[in-house]
Amino acid sequence: MILAMSNPPPLDAETEKIQLPGQTPEPARHKKPSRRLRYVLIGLLVVGLLGAGSAVAGGVYLRSVEKGIERVDAFDGVPEQERPQKEATEARNILLLGSDSRDPENTGGSRSDTLILAHLPADRSSAQLISIPRDTWVAVPKSRDGKHGGREAKINAAYAWGGVPLVVQTVEKYTGVRIDNVAIIDFAGFEQIVDAVGGVDIDVQQEFTSIHEPYRRFELGVQHMDGATALDYARQRKQFADGDFARIRHQQQVIKAVLNEAVSGGTLANPGELTDLIEATADAVSVDKTLSIFDTATEMSGLRGGDLSFMTNPTLGTGMVGNESVVFPDEDLSKQLYGAVKRDSVADILSAAGE
Repeated sequence: MILAMSNPPPLDAETEKIQLPGQTPEPARHKKPSRRLRYVLIGLLVVGLLGAGSAVAGGVYLRSVEKGIERVDAFDGVPEQERPQKEATEARNILLLGSDSRDPENTGGSRSDTLILAHLPADRSSAQLISIPRDTWVAVPKSRDGKHGGREAKINAAYAWGGVPLVVQTVEKYTGVRIDNVAIIDFAGFEQIVDAVGGVDIDVQQEFTSIHEPYRRFELGVQHMDGATALDYARQRKQFADGDFARIRHQQQVIKAVLNEAVSGGTLANPGELTDLIEATADAVSVDKTLSIFDTATEMSGLRGGDLSFMTNPTLGTGMVGNESVVFPDEDLSKQLYGAVKRDSVADILSAAGE
């Protein structure tokens, strides 16, 4: 299994010089947030469907597989006195991190491209998934070795500077929400997850050719994709005017398709296919030392695609800080959003996110 926090890559050269943006090319205050979601969700959410299809056999097998899942010291060195207090509610907040060690465009080894705060309300009747763009400009605490941080930077700098614990600190400092668990998925394993559900049907809304070998051509309309094709589809961005946001839309399509196929395609009721799905997921995921995949699966067993709300951290748009292109968060809307998360108010979460 590939552990996302192993040997984090060096951060690109950055500057302390701040040039306040005179323009915000992509204002988002009055715009419905893009639904930014990546592969990190697939394993956790698909496994969460197990209770609906095989409560006994799937549960027993999942417990045995869980023993071999990689464990991460996600909270090691995080000062307790600096963490947000746990609210008096049974809600859970899971920080989902994603890496792509086999991305053809990634030449620097594993990296954390995805940060998603998954809120599971106390009644477990839904889930709200808030993606924080990797270029969001926030205050990053000092790294444990004291060599980095202690200043504003892109939020994904925290991973390069201090691994998962510093990411936890940074997200908690920014949102004011206490993180209960952390899950890390290397989406190089995503291909096997798609194949385990028999492939997915994707509605391609713009024709394009992949920039990666074997240079697949994606035609308009619904196409059935195997794992390799779906992964290729979800990696593309350079061919689109809105770049990374097009890739995000494609990733969301694929994730929803995987969830729906697992439920409606019979995977959960077929012991052989169920075993393949669990093993593919286990190979791609790492979790903190306290997270139980089995318990999480049980809690989420009633959820379906329609119960999941995908949203992005509120932003004011993009601009420049020194020589870096960054995303500026909307502080007012962010406070509303994460205040609602802390109160476990689903209606207020959706309202603050523009849903």
